[in-house]
Amino acid sequence: MALACITVCLPSLARADRLPSKKASTLTLERIFTKEEFKSKSFPLQWIKNDSRYTFLKESKEGAHEGSKEIWIAWPGKGKRKLLVAADALVPEGDDDPLKISRYSFSDDLTLVLIYTNSKRVWRSNSRGDYWVLNRKENTLHQLGGEESKPSSLMFAKLSPDGRHAAYVRGPNIFLENLADHTIRALTESTSKTIFNGRFDWVYEEELGIRDGFRWSPDSKAIAYWQFDEQGVRKQILVEYTDRLYPKETKFGYPKVGQRNAACQVGVVEVANGKTTWIQVPGDPREHYLARMEWAESSEELVVQQLNRAQSTKLVMLAQRSDGSVNTILKEEDPAWVITHDDLHWVQQGKAFTWTSERDGWERLYRVSRDGHEVTCLTPGKFDIVDLLRVDEEGRWAYFIASPDAPAERYLYRVGLDGKQLQRLTPESETRGSHSYKISPDGKFAVWTASNADTPPVSRMVSLPDHVVLKTLQANKRLHQKVAALKLAPVEFFDVEIGDGIRLPALCLKPPHFDPSGNYPLLVYVYGEPGSQVVRDNWGRLWHLMLAQQGYVIMSFDNRGSRSPLGRTWRREAFKKIGILPPQDQAAAVRAVLKERSYLDPKRVGSWGWSGGGSMSLNAIFKYPDLYTTAIAVASVPDQRHYDTIYQERYMGKPKENRKAFREGSPINFAKQLKGNLLIMHGAADDNCHYQTYLKLVDELIRHNKQFSMMTYPRGTHSIKEGKNTRRHVYETMTRFLHDKLPANP
Repeated sequence: MALACITVCLPSLARADRLPSKKASTLTLERIFTKEEFKSKSFPLQWIKNDSRYTFLKESKEGAHEGSKEIWIAWPGKGKRKLLVAADALVPEGDDDPLKISRYSFSDDLTLVLIYTNSKRVWRSNSRGDYWVLNRKENTLHQLGGEESKPSSLMFAKLSPDGRHAAYVRGPNIFLENLADHTIRALTESTSKTIFNGRFDWVYEEELGIRDGFRWSPDSKAIAYWQFDEQGVRKQILVEYTDRLYPKETKFGYPKVGQRNAACQVGVVEVANGKTTWIQVPGDPREHYLARMEWAESSEELVVQQLNRAQSTKLVMLAQRSDGSVNTILKEEDPAWVITHDDLHWVQQGKAFTWTSERDGWERLYRVSRDGHEVTCLTPGKFDIVDLLRVDEEGRWAYFIASPDAPAERYLYRVGLDGKQLQRLTPESETRGSHSYKISPDGKFAVWTASNADTPPVSRMVSLPDHVVLKTLQANKRLHQKVAALKLAPVEFFDVEIGDGIRLPALCLKPPHFDPSGNYPLLVYVYGEPGSQVVRDNWGRLWHLMLAQQGYVIMSFDNRGSRSPLGRTWRREAFKKIGILPPQDQAAAVRAVLKERSYLDPKRVGSWGWSGGGSMSLNAIFKYPDLYTTAIAVASVPDQRHYDTIYQERYMGKPKENRKAFREGSPINFAKQLKGNLLIMHGAADDNCHYQTYLKLVDELIRHNKQFSMMTYPRGTHSIKEGKNTRRHVYETMTRFLHDKLPANP
């Protein structure tokens, strides 16, 4: 407790939000986090399957349910829209108010609407809640799950393609509900407390990005699903201290690097008789991952993607529904790791599929025949596919995001499925920024959202491929006005030379009244691990902009090994060197800019980051104590041995096979070298980067008699936003610490 008090009792508390919030030209913590004056709005629409129409939510403006959300439908090319589901239709019997829509989906003929509401958080996402089915034809509203169902207990409910049934996960099993008579039966039966079906364990969800664990067959007669057995998987413990008289423990399976994984298998259950056929995937199910599974453009075959535990090999297999037999049609190998993606889309009436791979040195798009014998590269240029957005089989186009010349930017391209006619669709007049698109199934329209580091986002409906603007969907007019009133300097993008011809992408935020002959502190915002890229030309960085107004220079560098679209070699440089090479690159970049830019004060250099960036900031101040004088580490992993199998083994291997690198890459082993000012912050309920490893760092720093500041958030998960005022408090604490330890005007 005494150490925590250090943070909240710093002598410069009054300066944290010292600039008057009434001044339109000044950013403050109150304006950013409490009043949320600079929060951008989006236009979340849903394209209708195999169509160019879309649906969206809109508040009712009249009647007894004014302000409640309704569902509208629109025709982008005609400028036409009409009400599809009124708020009145969403009022359950016996209630006065309509359902609050979290998500919704339609049957193919739009007669059935599946409403997801009353959602609750499960790890990162709100994936447990209540589901209701509105029959628009019969004007009935029915809650799934039956009378015995507890509130917010269902997961991943989906209508069958023929609209006759709904399936969902409750507890460890998948259930089937008849939409005509509402009878319910279990399709799976868990035989053990450690076995569950149709959902994922913690590590699959976090590191492979999959949550919904079952798939309806196109003919509505079967469901393919994942099953997990956590027998022998060790438990991580979270303790909740604040809600009751005695603490409450939550235990969950969390395989730490080198430890035992859950066993995973895929089965197909027949709706008619409840019989499951298990897919005969080869290999030990605890030493492999079934990273993706879908129906293979037919109701008779599945396509399954299997990773070995090291994630250096990926097999793509066609599996038979009838007997579970499999045939490998594609093999990906990489000396480091292969990429996992959702870019398999069937084309040519199921005779081929799209695929992305780094097999030729860049993340490129391929077309692969169904038997895997023909592999055709569609994007042979020296650039990376950042995101495959849409495959239009009828028009024979693939739409994707790339930025061949500037890794900080994003633009829309398309290429024919024959590999011809590569085209940039984002207008050439758009010379910078990040451009995202949500493309209609027929490829004729898209929601185009554009922003850059100096300009908030605007969303527009455009036609494709001509990119003609048809309508502005979300102008964020008030936000643009507020930003225009601020005193801000343009964000600078540049490269920094760190030796041997290696140049790192970089960005810089300067004070609005910047004086090149001045003397400014440098604060580096870092992530640095393979999962992300921080040097991006997109809107955000409000806290950094506020600090720049207060006299700080903020920079970021993308070191080798980051997710920058600079080719496979760039991204594999940090293989088995996480926590080793990236901090070296970051330190080299800091030394270079200190040498090149005389206005930076070498005695006032700080680093801060969250999650992997928190670990990087610890490595910075521990390993380079004469370079960095200050660091803030939020939600870090001080000891890599405490992180999960899928992530840590992908990039570092197992501890027993790479023992020296695990030691050298873990900042806790260098805590004794701390000289400068350190603030560490963590959520006690962080299921991702655990409070345990944070406390181990605290203990290690005390052991070496190091002085530091710390802040624990009792309700905080990895995002540390739970509880009233928490997010504001996080940034207020960091701001005060910087004002005291890395002052803009010493």
